Amino acid sequence: MAGLQLLNSAFSQSSLPHTDKLSNIRTANYTQIPSWVSLKSSNLSLKTLDTQHGKLENVHLVSLSRQDKLKEAHEFLLEMDRCNVPVAPQSYKHLLEACSNLRSLDFGKLIHQRLGKDPPAFIVNSVLQMYCDCGSFDNARKVFDEMGQRTLASWVIIISAYADGGLLEDALELFLRIQDSDLKANPSIYISLLKSFLESSCLEIGKQMHCQVIKAGYTNHVAMDTSICNMYVKCGDLESARMGFDLMQEKNAVSWTTMMVGCTQADRHEDTLGYFRRMVNEDVGLDEFVFSITLKACAALDDRKMGEQVHGLIVKLGLENEVSVVTPLVDFYVKCGDVESASQAFERISEPNDVSWSAILTGYSQIGEFEKCIKVFKSLRSQGVVLNEFIYTSIFQVCSAFADFNFGSQAHGDAIKRGLVSYLYGESAMITMYAKCGRLDYAYQVFQSMDEPDTVAWTAMIAGCAYHGNALEALSLFREMQASGVSMNAVTFIAVFTACSHAGLVEEANRYLESMSREHGVEPTIDHYNCMIDIYSRAGLLNEALDLINSMPFEPDAMSWKSLLGGCSIHRKYELGKLLLRSSFN
Repeated sequence: MAGLQLLNSAFSQSSLPHTDKLSNIRTANYTQIPSWVSLKSSNLSLKTLDTQHGKLENVHLVSLSRQDKLKEAHEFLLEMDRCNVPVAPQSYKHLLEACSNLRSLDFGKLIHQRLGKDPPAFIVNSVLQMYCDCGSFDNARKVFDEMGQRTLASWVIIISAYADGGLLEDALELFLRIQDSDLKANPSIYISLLKSFLESSCLEIGKQMHCQVIKAGYTNHVAMDTSICNMYVKCGDLESARMGFDLMQEKNAVSWTTMMVGCTQADRHEDTLGYFRRMVNEDVGLDEFVFSITLKACAALDDRKMGEQVHGLIVKLGLENEVSVVTPLVDFYVKCGDVESASQAFERISEPNDVSWSAILTGYSQIGEFEKCIKVFKSLRSQGVVLNEFIYTSIFQVCSAFADFNFGSQAHGDAIKRGLVSYLYGESAMITMYAKCGRLDYAYQVFQSMDEPDTVAWTAMIAGCAYHGNALEALSLFREMQASGVSMNAVTFIAVFTACSHAGLVEEANRYLESMSREHGVEPTIDHYNCMIDIYSRAGLLNEALDLINSMPFEPDAMSWKSLLGGCSIHRKYELGKLLLRSSFN
């Protein structure tokens, strides 16, 4: 009775309807399963009712649970209580599994409270699994600590949950405890722990875990060996990963892609292609992920020939219409600057998705096909195609090139409606668009709305202020950027020099040039020196400009001489200009 009162009390607050009679349960909800009434009225159940009391009711309860129909299961459970029909342990197990699937912690707790004292071990494990799946680790640990009899499954459940949930210290503490018990950790525990070692700081403990795997005799186990390789890759020890991979007696597609991902992350793109060639030679099954990694490596190396060979293989395998395979191919051609081939590949896709559309739109934007970008964007929007943040980023870039404030602001409003403005990359593109349109007020609003502006966002804002004559505001933003700890890049300093040029801040610009490498780790390029030459020339410091041309670690280019000659013209140093003109031709 106490359990029934608890259920009724708890669910009376959750707006679940209470039924007084079994026949009042709405059978419309149970169209996919045998109704309780039909089960009770069948000839078989009538003949065996005395010996199978509650069996059919439990069958129905299990059926509801397997369909994750918790509301209906709860209603039926209450009726079983009212009719004094016992609930079988297996029914509780299925109810708890449904709670896990739906992450229904509240209902899971109620089921737990119904179990009474000393339920079977498999039921307690189901409770433990439910709490872990619902992310209630405190309750899970309490159940685990109070278990009278822990099976190996109990240890696997909680250690795996801790590891997957990022609670590595707790997972390792329990791992050490099982090592001291009569039980032996199985491969599932080791694999869960290995998957949780995600950065270089975990490398040493990852190596120790590798030793434990060897001692336990779990080598030559493809899932285990792959997890070990993946651990070394994630921890940045690609050489140990390679050694482990080469020692594997059996490899699957995941093993190969693990190594390819590691090589790609370490910018070892030649090695990535080497693994791909080996996969082809050894007739390993290729999937879209393999093609994606391989084509990224081809793009990074600007290896057009290899990329075309991969394209040929895609055609040979009959995958040229598959969106998941061809989208990386489109992206590859775009990055190689071959938008025509990208467009041809794109047109073969049977059902393009938002990723493939964003890839081709990026290509059109790169080659200046701005009107085509806008036309495609309008068509996609009218067709109701799902649009992602990268598509909007391309449109913002197009509007920047056109300085089209009206269409850009409309696209911004559309992105807000779709909930896509929180993506940093897109927000930075919006700042650039508004700044190039001369609407610094809008640009600043977007900038202010960002939680943590990155280098691109800061640079876009500084550049916008600098190019529109707000030099002091640009330099103030630069100092704020320094104080925030966000790193600068080469483009940031171009914007800073532009601001200094507009404000005539010669000495400050010179200090920035000298501090670029020393304080910010950004090596000056010819563009930065040309900015400084322009600043000297505009200020009438033509000798200083000429000295910089002669002393800088680059050969002066046309822009170097143009800036100096412009200074000669501004300050009417025509004779010097003639001499410099002859010198530049020589």
